Amino acid sequence: MSGIETAIRGGAIALLVLLAVLALWRAPRPQANLLGGLFALSAAAFALVSMPQVAHLSAPWLTPFRLVSAGTSTVFWLWSCAVFDDEFKLGWRHLALWLATLALAFVCFTRPVVPGLYLALSLVSLGFIGLGIWEALSGRGADLVEGRRRMRPVLALAAAVYAGAIVVVELVWRDRFLAAPTGLVTAAGLFVLAFIFVLNHIGRLGSAPLSEAERPVPAPAPAADAAIDPRDERILAAINRLMDVEKIYRESGLSVGALAARLEIPEYRLRRVINGELGHRNFASFVNQYRLAEAKAALTDPSQTEVPVLTIAMDAGFQSIGPFNRAFKAATGTTPTEYRRARLNGGEPKPVAAAGRI
Repeated sequence: MSGIETAIRGGAIALLVLLAVLALWRAPRPQANLLGGLFALSAAAFALVSMPQVAHLSAPWLTPFRLVSAGTSTVFWLWSCAVFDDEFKLGWRHLALWLATLALAFVCFTRPVVPGLYLALSLVSLGFIGLGIWEALSGRGADLVEGRRRMRPVLALAAAVYAGAIVVVELVWRDRFLAAPTGLVTAAGLFVLAFIFVLNHIGRLGSAPLSEAERPVPAPAPAADAAIDPRDERILAAINRLMDVEKIYRESGLSVGALAARLEIPEYRLRRVINGELGHRNFASFVNQYRLAEAKAALTDPSQTEVPVLTIAMDAGFQSIGPFNRAFKAATGTTPTEYRRARLNGGEPKPVAAAGRI
């Protein structure tokens, strides 16, 4: 291994460890920080075990590093979920998937003569990388956090393309990919990836999601002494009129672009107003607050006790019962049926315990 490659790998490992410290040090988004730190450590482990002088060693102390390295793609997917999906909750099933990947890798390391094991591990890794890319890109249109929205393709694809290339190279040229000049290219790619992630570490992608108590009620009135741009104030008034009076949240397919077109303003300005003035990080959460408010009123209306929950959900703008139930439970901690029963009986609905979460 050349001195240049050694220096580059050492720098990459140092930067990745620094990223792990930065991610774990910041508290606003524990899930994203935890997974971001684990992702960085996994990549650092890969930088170590993929060194040409280390890769073919069978020393027992290398086994933990090899296992952590093998779980990088799974952690990348979970990190993408935590960063780009504000409703994501890390659960035991996610941990089980990561451990299953490590178990498969352990079998590969201890039973290398079994045919198809490395192929299975590579395909599993590619699958998780694909899920991570999809998670990063699928919600970009509804993302209201401008910095995070811009960084979705940069951060996600920078990691995913490189990790995917490594998996493919390992799959096709597993016995040769560490030889020069690919070893140097691998080291350089790790360094660049680490540098990008250190500059844009997890805590800078947006503040912590607002709790239910902190989320604004529909159509909040700006404070008299608030320093609001007069143009933004007019946009807020127009939004309130469309939502409260015209109730356009009931329309199917309502998106940032559709609402911006109705307001005759650029999409970026609408995102800035909803995120900056109303506190929403995602367009779906902004629209759903109105839909859920209408649904709650209908569920507690004695004159609508015979109206099915599905009808109430559809009237409020939800397209099916599944998304309605998930959004309702996330907002209230209980199901629509239990909420209706408790409210109509004059009591308080009991939150349903979340299963399978860490």
